[in-house]
Amino acid sequence: MPLVNRVLAKARLETVKDEESALPQNFPLFIAEASSNHAQDLFRALAFVDASADAGCDAVKFQLFKIDRMFAPEILAQSAKHRARRQWELPVAQLAPIAARCKTRGIQFSCTPFYLEAVAELAPYVDFYKVASYELLVAPLLEACAKSAKPVVLSTGMATMEEIVTAANILKRAGANDITLLHCVSAYPTPASEANLSAIASIRDATGCKTGWSDHTRRPAVIERAVHRWGARAVEFHLDLDGEGAEYASGHCWLPQEIAPVIARIRESLIADGSGFKGPQPSELSDRDWRADPMDGMRPLRHIRAAWKPEAA
Repeated sequence: MPLVNRVLAKARLETVKDEESALPQNFPLFIAEASSNHAQDLFRALAFVDASADAGCDAVKFQLFKIDRMFAPEILAQSAKHRARRQWELPVAQLAPIAARCKTRGIQFSCTPFYLEAVAELAPYVDFYKVASYELLVAPLLEACAKSAKPVVLSTGMATMEEIVTAANILKRAGANDITLLHCVSAYPTPASEANLSAIASIRDATGCKTGWSDHTRRPAVIERAVHRWGARAVEFHLDLDGEGAEYASGHCWLPQEIAPVIARIRESLIADGSGFKGPQPSELSDRDWRADPMDGMRPLRHIRAAWKPEAA
């Protein structure tokens, strides 16, 4: 190989190595939200872990709540619909096996604490905490998550910018040093016309935190726009396995076969950006010698012609 080719190849190899170590940092974190679609069934919960990993997700998230701690007594006394949500509660005993399956599948485990003691109950198992939009105003819950020293992801549905900045400052003052704020529209489903994705950048500018998108649109174009145009560093979406989950009928839950190609397409497009180094790519190095020679305009270069022998038939 001529010297110039060796130099270019070495430079490209070093760039590729740098690129390979840097690119994953540019990929958004894809979080599959199992929500209440597990039906309190451990085998179904574990299937959510497997489906999330198979779809290319980086994390799977559940919710830890108690209806009696979530809704005021006067609401539960009058609403059978809200009382029925006791059937959506994730048993605490399932946390350990879910976390173990996540480790086996190489996927992060997260869970949303909806009551203060849940933060400690989740601490041995979760890789990061996720705080829901409805709890954004609850300072003690934010502080408890922040003091854990684990990363904290916070959804911002329905919130004003003032409320978001206040919540971010509470997390920071309590010691959180890895905060991701998800722009979110808490409508189930959310019309694409109301996604307001530019708020991803507005939240980032106002808080200095990493920002992302919590999706309720179930629209590939919305997720792709959130990543490619607005720099979403995390994308959360609701997942169901088979259309039988408690929340699927609302219309905001993805199925594994729907979300998998979206994730794959986004990752492939980000890889295609490359490093910006301009030089021959590995796949084209062998063609360099077959360019037209500057002396006579004929292919290949003259030194190749001098040594070239046709391949055996």
